[in-house]
Amino acid sequence: MKALDELTFDNRFARLGDTFSVHVLPEPIDNPRLVVASPAAMTLLDLDPAEAQTPAFAELFSGHKLWADAVPRAMVYSGHQFGSYNPQLGDGRGLLLGEVYNQAGEHWDLHLKGAGQTPFSRMGDGRAVLRSSIREFLASEALHALNIPTTRALCVIGSDTPVWREKQERAAMVLRLSPSHVRFGHFEYFYYTKRPEKQKELGDYLLAMHFPECLEQPEPYLAMFREIVERNAELIAKWQAYGFCHGVMNTDNMSILGITFDYGPFAFLDDFDAHFICNHSDDQGRYSFSNQVPIGQWNLSALAQALTPFISVEALRETLGLYLPLYQAHYLDLMRRRLGFTTAEEDDQKLLEQLLQLMQNSGVDYSLFFRRLGEELPEQALARLRDDFVDIKGFDAWGERYVARVAREGEVDQQQRRARMHAVNPLYILRNYLAQKAIDAAEGGDYSEVRRLHAVLSNPFEEQPGMQSYAERPPEWGKHLEISCSS
Repeated sequence: MKALDELTFDNRFARLGDTFSVHVLPEPIDNPRLVVASPAAMTLLDLDPAEAQTPAFAELFSGHKLWADAVPRAMVYSGHQFGSYNPQLGDGRGLLLGEVYNQAGEHWDLHLKGAGQTPFSRMGDGRAVLRSSIREFLASEALHALNIPTTRALCVIGSDTPVWREKQERAAMVLRLSPSHVRFGHFEYFYYTKRPEKQKELGDYLLAMHFPECLEQPEPYLAMFREIVERNAELIAKWQAYGFCHGVMNTDNMSILGITFDYGPFAFLDDFDAHFICNHSDDQGRYSFSNQVPIGQWNLSALAQALTPFISVEALRETLGLYLPLYQAHYLDLMRRRLGFTTAEEDDQKLLEQLLQLMQNSGVDYSLFFRRLGEELPEQALARLRDDFVDIKGFDAWGERYVARVAREGEVDQQQRRARMHAVNPLYILRNYLAQKAIDAAEGGDYSEVRRLHAVLSNPFEEQPGMQSYAERPPEWGKHLEISCSS
């Protein structure tokens, strides 16, 4: 394991030059201090987790100090925000400090969010607040533990620096890791500013660094686009299967690598509601839970438009046509496993849809239902779960079909079935009220709850002694928290 001063930098994106990013130094925050760190994320850089307790750790990840080989850059891009094109966005409060490669040869961007103003800040102050930094940290590491592709979060650094949002808060910084921070909006920026040579430079860079297998194909750009479509279909299938709502699926928030990116007003479903809107600012429900699937396709279409200088429209349309079938295949496969099935039957989709409609009508807790379904033999589990449903007759009828479906799987050892289902059905998820309790404590100077919640969420599938309170249904006040883009 390495110490902080032993990290090895190779700043490949910075070498693309000033057309793609500009040099900006981070603005330090007052009295920086560690709020929480992820030992698992630190190991991606071969960092010794004990380094998080050193004074240098808080100084480096709050902008007070820089590594000699770090080259902080603010990236430029554009994007469609709520369906409308914004010609220039960019890193308004974040900086790509540099790229570190580990002993396994993996490259990781060190991206500091809340680092101060950049040329792309527009009217913003370039800061992040403690609550949003904690939420992004917890979500990044929680989704990773659920096997959902995501950026990682190394740490949150708190401060005494005042920041004004709806009220006065304190500034914080979160350090996130990703193999790349290139977004759909990067291609859109150079497409709409009519600089195809820069688009090609970016595309060639991505092919070489992140899609080298596509270089072996007759049309590398088309092969890369197909890979992006496939990755996003699988990503959104996992979001839907686990009840995750992103909240702001603008094209500038979509990763070219198909990973969950730019956490804002996200939420996991408590009671199942296909029409749930997690973003208080989303008046029209554009990014509601059920709309995430078509919006994923819409965003891929926007990327396809930006790639028309390099790929024929016909080939782009054909590739986009893969998205929905791929999504449906990934989603149904995961939901079969969540229901305890090991085989596929033609009517499984219908059985699932009937269940979700019953859950919708009764406000059934989405995550706990699947967890409890695997606790006991199907008949016993259903007998315990039926009281959660208003339409008991309808649920009983569904239960009969479910028991018959399980029976067709053949003889199954319940202990094995339970282990198999629990391996895909989490006991602990990042509910908004749990995050809010941790934030409230942290804003009062107590970081123990953030650290405890992070530890619980890092192992979501296994029951942890003494942590039953993290697996309960939320109180009524916890189901209706308003989360905005500033969160």
